[in-house]
Amino acid sequence: MKKSVVVFDYGSGNVHSALKAIEKVGAKVSLTSNFEEAVNADGLLIPGVGAFDHVMKQLVETRGDRVVDKRLASSAPVLGICVGMQVMFDQGIEHGIASEGLGQWPGTVEKLDSDKLPNIGWNRVEVGSGSNLFAGVEDEYFYFVHSYAAKKLELDVMTPFKEPVLSYSEHGEKFLAAVENGPLMATQFHPEKSGEAGLQLLENWLGTI
Repeated sequence: MKKSVVVFDYGSGNVHSALKAIEKVGAKVSLTSNFEEAVNADGLLIPGVGAFDHVMKQLVETRGDRVVDKRLASSAPVLGICVGMQVMFDQGIEHGIASEGLGQWPGTVEKLDSDKLPNIGWNRVEVGSGSNLFAGVEDEYFYFVHSYAAKKLELDVMTPFKEPVLSYSEHGEKFLAAVENGPLMATQFHPEKSGEAGLQLLENWLGTI
């Protein structure tokens, strides 16, 4: 039986490639902001394009923040992509203005220290030890489009899950490319735009559900 995955519809653009990719790797996928459907699906994907503050406002308006909270409270899988990863942190700082995030992870999303922004294109990822997401694609390239990123994640409290697996990439400076933390996983890059390697990563995620 196919696993059900909801791509949360809070108004983010460019979600159709994510829908197609998830469907291609064998899931039953739907695009919806329905609270119960999003909470009860086998997997939830939070996409994200644009500014941190705007994405957060849209998520709160559609109760996406509560969906994520409720799922993680029962260890139900959530995958964040691009700004969908960034909003999992405590806050984002854009143009000198701090915006509150979902606070699932400690840390701040900040502008990358690089002369060439945005970071657009294919980058290698320094994969963390014990990664499930990158199984079989540890040496592949993934597609990034961003100017901001979280640069570290340091959990200062005990969690019921093992230590998170942190994977990094570099553009001007080192930044978090992916985090695997129990039921909550996220990528700064776009797996749905990363060809066969991205599809394998999504299939790996589906296999963890």
